[in-house]
Amino acid sequence: MVRIHTQNAPAAIGPYSQAVKANGLVFTSGQIALDPATGAVVEGGIREQTARICENLKAVLSAAGSSLDKTLKTTCFLADMNDFAAFNEVYGQYFSEKPARSCVAVKALPKGVLAEVEVIALA
Repeated sequence: MVRIHTQNAPAAIGPYSQAVKANGLVFTSGQIALDPATGAVVEGGIREQTARICENLKAVLSAAGSSLDKTLKTTCFLADMNDFAAFNEVYGQYFSEKPARSCVAVKALPKGVLAEVEVIALA
């Protein structure tokens, strides 16, 4: 098992790794819309936050020797299901291979963000 860390994605805000690589798979921790350079939540709404989340996931997967195209499954958490359509518009630009997915509404997310996404991908 290999723990993954890259400066190109936000540092973990708790006792966890950005991702773990094991047995040909990469398991990312949930990514939120933090700017890796500043650690601050990106400005804007669900579209801007979703784009930042996907860029963060791309960086973590790259550090693990994988990519968004190798994603098998995503789990998506939305603070408001009214953002579902806008979230999907941006998400679909990044996950063009259409991995399996679960998407649920949650009561709250860290730092008050609007979405969080985690990935399981081939290494």
